[in-house]
Amino acid sequence: MTDVQGTTQPPHRLDDVPGWFPVLDQILFDWFLNRQDSAGMRGDLLEVGVYMGKSAIFLGHHLREGERYTVCDLFEGDAPDGANRAESTKSYSALTRRLFEENYLSFHDELPRVLQGPSSVVPSEVEPDSCRFVHVDASHLYEHVYGDIGAAQDALKPGGIVVLDDFRSEHTPGVSIAAWEAVLNRGLHPVCLSTQKLYGTWDDPKAVQDELLDMARKRGDCHISVQEAAGHRIVRLKSKGMQAPPFPLSRYGKEPEGADSQGADAAPHGQTSSGPAAAARPRGGSRTRRLAVDLLPPVLTRAIRNALRARRSATR
Repeated sequence: MTDVQGTTQPPHRLDDVPGWFPVLDQILFDWFLNRQDSAGMRGDLLEVGVYMGKSAIFLGHHLREGERYTVCDLFEGDAPDGANRAESTKSYSALTRRLFEENYLSFHDELPRVLQGPSSVVPSEVEPDSCRFVHVDASHLYEHVYGDIGAAQDALKPGGIVVLDDFRSEHTPGVSIAAWEAVLNRGLHPVCLSTQKLYGTWDDPKAVQDELLDMARKRGDCHISVQEAAGHRIVRLKSKGMQAPPFPLSRYGKEPEGADSQGADAAPHGQTSSGPAAAARPRGGSRTRRLAVDLLPPVLTRAIRNALRARRSATR
């Protein structure tokens, strides 16, 4: 996050990280990922297009032991073609890998596997049938989105969920065409639509749709619309004053006086305090350690922690 003087300020809360990640989509990410966890489903996570890391940070809290998390973005690298270069210059000129990594390490101890380059590198870097959740939020150009959807299909294992961002924004017709083409001609089944994202699967969507509708109908803050189109049941959800799911503060955040365990730094809904979310909470310790965490760059803080961890292991 950058203030008016242009100096970089570390994020204290998820909302401090620049980016577009509406509350409804935070709730849906949380629900789909917790559903997979409750069912005992294991698999890797993939995000294509990370911007400053807002949704990547959120997704990283659902990573389980033994799973792999990969993110891919062009960052400040060279675009593969002129149209993509113009798109990056216009919309993402402020994006750098350093900013993404600093934001991510404000909430997590370890970075995901970072692929810096065009999304076309994903098929050669991510194992087929390895992922349970793929979020596509990269280029808005039809040719690139078409390839990203194909890469997601190859990467997903049975029961996996793909999320396509900006599928109906007025300035992204290329995403709209590629998304609905995948529904009509490439076997993708819509599970639900939010105001910004299409959630889909290449499996039978009925069971997950039924559970999702049951969850949404029990809430008092979600508008539901169900339609039939081209042989697909289309579930559309819209927020009616939804509140974001609880999310841990960054290592720079300060807990408000009198805050309880259900406050902004509580574990995300469906997780216990011993889960991955708890690992990212600001830790106690000596005054010197807390001061170092506040002042040192996240990359250096992580290196020091790794060295101390290795030293403790060697003395055991």
